[in-house]
Amino acid sequence: MTETLDLFASSAPAAVTDDERKRARALAETLHRWNYEYYVLDNPSVPDAEYDKAFQELVALEDKYPELKTPTSPTQRVGGEVRSDLGKVKHAVPMLSIHTETDFTDAGASAFDGRVRRELALEDSAPAVTYDCELKFDGLACSLRYEKGRLVSAATRGDGVVGEDVTANVKTIRTIPLEIPEAQLPDVLEVRGEVIMHKADFEALNKRQDAAGEKRFVNPRNAAAGALRQLDSRITATRPLHFYAYSVGEISDSAFASSQTELLDKLKSLGFPVADVRERVAGPAALAAFHRKVAEIRSTLPFEIDGVVYKVDDFELQHRLGFIAREPRWACAHKYPPEEALTVVKAIDVQVGRTGRMTPVARFEPVFVGGVNVSNATLHNADHIAELGLMIGDTVVVRRAGDVIPEVVRVLPERRPADAKAFVMPALCPVCGSAVVRDEEEKDSRCTGGLVCPAQMKLSLVHFASRRAMGIDGLGEKMVEALVDKGLVKTPSDLYALKLPDVATMDRMGEKSAANLLAAIEKSKATTLARFIFALGIRHVGESTAYDMAQHFRTLEAIEAATEEQFMEVVDVGEVIAESAAAFFKEEHNRQVIDELRAAGVAWPAAAEEKAVSAVAGKTFVLTGTFPTLSRDAAKDKLIAAGAKVAGSVSKRTNYVVAGTDAGSKLTKAQELGVPVIDEAAMLAMLGENAATEAPSVGTTGSLF
Repeated sequence: MTETLDLFASSAPAAVTDDERKRARALAETLHRWNYEYYVLDNPSVPDAEYDKAFQELVALEDKYPELKTPTSPTQRVGGEVRSDLGKVKHAVPMLSIHTETDFTDAGASAFDGRVRRELALEDSAPAVTYDCELKFDGLACSLRYEKGRLVSAATRGDGVVGEDVTANVKTIRTIPLEIPEAQLPDVLEVRGEVIMHKADFEALNKRQDAAGEKRFVNPRNAAAGALRQLDSRITATRPLHFYAYSVGEISDSAFASSQTELLDKLKSLGFPVADVRERVAGPAALAAFHRKVAEIRSTLPFEIDGVVYKVDDFELQHRLGFIAREPRWACAHKYPPEEALTVVKAIDVQVGRTGRMTPVARFEPVFVGGVNVSNATLHNADHIAELGLMIGDTVVVRRAGDVIPEVVRVLPERRPADAKAFVMPALCPVCGSAVVRDEEEKDSRCTGGLVCPAQMKLSLVHFASRRAMGIDGLGEKMVEALVDKGLVKTPSDLYALKLPDVATMDRMGEKSAANLLAAIEKSKATTLARFIFALGIRHVGESTAYDMAQHFRTLEAIEAATEEQFMEVVDVGEVIAESAAAFFKEEHNRQVIDELRAAGVAWPAAAEEKAVSAVAGKTFVLTGTFPTLSRDAAKDKLIAAGAKVAGSVSKRTNYVVAGTDAGSKLTKAQELGVPVIDEAAMLAMLGENAATEAPSVGTTGSLF
């Protein structure tokens, strides 16, 4: 075969310019550094796509100007340097890499098939070439040497000629057989494949790193490489690694297999893990179909891949095609759009969610990643920005895998411009102008204008109208959404200004339905102080806490004027609740809506008229089963109104379990723990009532709460 048929043959020599020579030198230096980070440190600073882009640029320069190609060029190397602290292993058969097809479309498959057919000098009328299609694992290449069926050594790819001795570490990987019946094997069999870490194992490992206060791993490949190249195999053993075979190196029996498909089938039969997703196909259309098929299932795979691999299936044809430089002519990697890419953060905006949570969002130059163009990514909270070390103007790595929302995974501080700016969370809500408070427990910042903030409007109204708050029948999520979208309601006080014509003309509403809704709104004006406090939707303030506040302060005016320290005097109110409540009532917007609600007629009995605290106050009850006269909700209301706490599960701290008919596991748990079990009648007696006693009707639920 002549040199002119070389798959990667250089074009005619041309005169190289000084700028091109400098550019080639700079690319080589950069690629050497990135190789060192990737292969030696196991800590890459740039995405694979960025590396591939620079590598292809250098290849193009060297093809155009052959004099630029040197023996030490990154294009002439297979991998990175061999670590000096690990033993060396010389490969009997070099571990070469393969050509990367960076055209992500079907054209990439056609281009590879076209090159193969040209190298084989096949006429257009000749049958289609048959290929083995496999997954391109994102891990660390490894070679396992078996002699007479026993694993004697294992090595990384290294620089392709000399690798690192990782035998002791490989023996900790449970998916690798240590011994195979000798009768089934050649005397020497060198199995090659990829050591990887599954995605679930990677997430679990990083959680352990977080718990130990140690640095997180960048990605599963980084974690797998770091684990395999440990000097202490006991550390490797603690990290769940997997091995998938995909080829062989040295083998003493040339007749072991005649094709790639047969080889993988044999390796699988010998106990080596082989990827289930593989196909034997013919022609470029079938190659492209496999590429598309894997793209669809990529996100469901338990491990990371960045493409698929095409190999000429027949070993005789592989031999005819041969190798050039660092790559075989008979194989190629057909990649997918990069899941990581570099871009520059231009700004950080703040979005306000339905609960008032404020989320910083990075706005950056559009970048193609994960198959789509993206221009923003969530930054979660100010603490996350600090952990990233991110400033406005920074170059960052953006990741988008599958349908996952884009995220900034790391910052490249070495590329930071002089005018980069630090991010500061705003002190006022960008939507409504209300004060912003920080939730130290959840590390979030929140808008305090829950009753007026348009971003929180719908959720706050749904909660306000809910059955255990103001109890407005017929005012659920869909109705709230319709009222807000039509511009009829912006705050809870607007509900009490609604008129029949406004409501009756809404979609799916008639005069009767509208009248019923307005009647329910009117009826809700008669409530209790506890219900009203709960209805306000103060963060962390639930039913029980609202009741405790009402009992403690007795008036709304006292609650509005309370400091954090005074809130903490309420039973079971700690710093988090006290801070949230004080911030809510300090916000002028919220106080204005409260005044409007009072002016609209929302009222409750004066403190002196409210029912005194009963003997059950402070005790914890659990309700289970069906009661003779009360619903569970009604029973819960009575207990809470009397100062008791109602829990959802039984524990040693439970004082009483109230059991009706068909009581289930809660009754059994109470009996096991020795918790007193009473019936409805006994509960009512403790409350100073009996089954025939009717509770005063309040709101729409008949509840005192």
